[in-house]
Amino acid sequence: MGKLFAVLMIVIALASAVPIITHTFLGATVAPPEDISTHGAEIDKQMDETMVEAGLSFLAAQLVLGFFVWQFGGRKDGPLKNFPGGAKYLVIAALLLVGAEAIALGAIGTKAWATVYFKPASADALPVQVQAGQFAFYFHYPGPDGKFGALHPDKIDEGNANYFGLDPANDVDARDDIQSGEFVIPVNKEIHLMMHAKDVGHSFYIREMRIQQDFVPGLDLSLHFTATKIGKYEIVCTQLCGLGHYNMKAYLNVMSQEDFDKWLKSQSS
Repeated sequence: MGKLFAVLMIVIALASAVPIITHTFLGATVAPPEDISTHGAEIDKQMDETMVEAGLSFLAAQLVLGFFVWQFGGRKDGPLKNFPGGAKYLVIAALLLVGAEAIALGAIGTKAWATVYFKPASADALPVQVQAGQFAFYFHYPGPDGKFGALHPDKIDEGNANYFGLDPANDVDARDDIQSGEFVIPVNKEIHLMMHAKDVGHSFYIREMRIQQDFVPGLDLSLHFTATKIGKYEIVCTQLCGLGHYNMKAYLNVMSQEDFDKWLKSQSS
């Protein structure tokens, strides 16, 4: 019975690798969503390398487990001898193996993540603030003066579209600012996104941009990216943030530079 179980376990482990290797499931081709970012190729490459490493480790573990079940599963002649040196050395070996795996994945992934998180945005990147709050995203653009108006949480009034609490009556920099429920950007232009939450934790996910970043209440976070294809793409919150979490989304609208300039002008008026 033990040998049958060992064979069955190994067959299931090998069969589970087939859909991943062939990129098919139940006859349908499974492929990642379209990449529309300059950094997406590195992210996809990192994902593939992680899947290969994790998959080989999983299969190796199942083969070793199957070997032990085959070899010792049906024994009835008393307890087995202890592992040489006791469990301490087995634990140390496991820690070293897992530690080496984590360090290797981190080293491999450094280049992919550095593009978005570790390198600063260029000086001519378009700055945009994004605010997450139950249960919507809002976006804040500086006006022609290139300066953001100061934010005043006590002045936030979503009913009057003052999503960021601007005070144009007393703040000159805020008078030409633009607030929007849609994230509109020009194609092939670097965007410097500055992020904050006004209540609880949220997350900002655009699958085609290969971007997912949590909002942390009390912290201002930033990342930068460049979209390479005109189109409209969904932005969703992937952090459970309350009863309306399922419906918390917005849209990224990537336009030509000319159309983006027209949009800015229409919003200013």
